[in-house]
Amino acid sequence: MAEKEEDKGFVVKDRRRFTEEAEEEEKKGEAQAEAAPSAGEQKSSRAREASTSEEQSKGPFPEVTLATFIFSLSSSALVHLGEIPEPETNKANVDLPIAKQIIDTLGMLEEKTKGNLDKDEERLLKAVLYDLRMRYIQKSGK
Repeated sequence: MAEKEEDKGFVVKDRRRFTEEAEEEEKKGEAQAEAAPSAGEQKSSRAREASTSEEQSKGPFPEVTLATFIFSLSSSALVHLGEIPEPETNKANVDLPIAKQIIDTLGMLEEKTKGNLDKDEERLLKAVLYDLRMRYIQKSGK
């Protein structure tokens, strides 16, 4: 019995193209594969449809701009400062080192974009940084 199990092994198919005939055969094989989706492909297409309907129920995502990026980072910082409950658990937890890292990231963004932002973006970034830094100071007791 042990010999039969060893004989099963696996099959290696060389898919490199050496001639035009091989390319034509490969195209035919691909066409047949597309015509009859496998069970795995059917499951993945169902999963894609489910995620698409899930995304549609949540609504479209906002356009990615500097302002939305800043709001995203500030929301994350507020979650780690315990100001906003975590979305998964709906509980407010304080994690000051992560909040500080996010605030420092926003500070680095301010430094690196100096002179390249329009007035509204610059005001937004300064206001968000000021607010987050003050909240961090309150939470850390410094």
